[in-house]
Amino acid sequence: MSTEFSENDWRRFLISLGEDPNRSGLRETPARVEKAWKHWTSGYTQNPAELLKTFEDGAEQYNELIVVRNIPVYSHCEHHLAPFFGKATIGYMPDGKIVGLSKLTRLMECFAKRLQVQERLTIQVANALMESLQPKAVGVVIRCRHLCMESRGIRTPGEETVTSAMLGELQPNLAMRTEFLALARKD
Repeated sequence: MSTEFSENDWRRFLISLGEDPNRSGLRETPARVEKAWKHWTSGYTQNPAELLKTFEDGAEQYNELIVVRNIPVYSHCEHHLAPFFGKATIGYMPDGKIVGLSKLTRLMECFAKRLQVQERLTIQVANALMESLQPKAVGVVIRCRHLCMESRGIRTPGEETVTSAMLGELQPNLAMRTEFLALARKD
C-alpha cells in the first residue's frame, strides 16, 4: 500500500472543497500539487550527516566563530500544514574541522523540508551540526512568520517567531554567546 498522495487523492480533495477538478483552471492542479508536496517534504529522504562534508585543511589555526546569516527557511507547520518562512543564522566554532559553507544552508533545507515546528527545526539543525562536525560550539537562530497565525486563528500579520539553540561552549561562555547573537542580529 502506498503512503503517498496521488493525483486522484488531490482530485478528491478538490471535490471535497466543492470544486470541479475538470474545469480548465484546475485540470492540472492535482499533478502540480503532488509534485509540490514531494518537493516540500523531500527532507525526509535526505541524511543530514551525509550533507556535512568536513575538511581539516583550513581549520588548523582557526578558533573564532564561523557564521552564515540570512539562510532562507521554507517549511510547513505540522499542525495545519500551513507554510512558515523566514531566515536563519547558523554559526559554529571549529575544533580542527570545518564544513563547506553551502552545507549549512543544505542542512537547514534538509530539516525544513519536513513537517515541522520551528522549535524542533532549530534544535535538529544544531544537534546535527554538533554531532557531525564536533565543533567547540554551535549556535542557530531562526526567525519566521507563520501563515497559520497570519491567515487564520489570531490573524496577526507580520509577527515573527524567534527561536535559538546554543550548544557546546556557547552555553556557559557569555562573551562567546553575546558575540554570536550580535553576529546573528537582524540588520
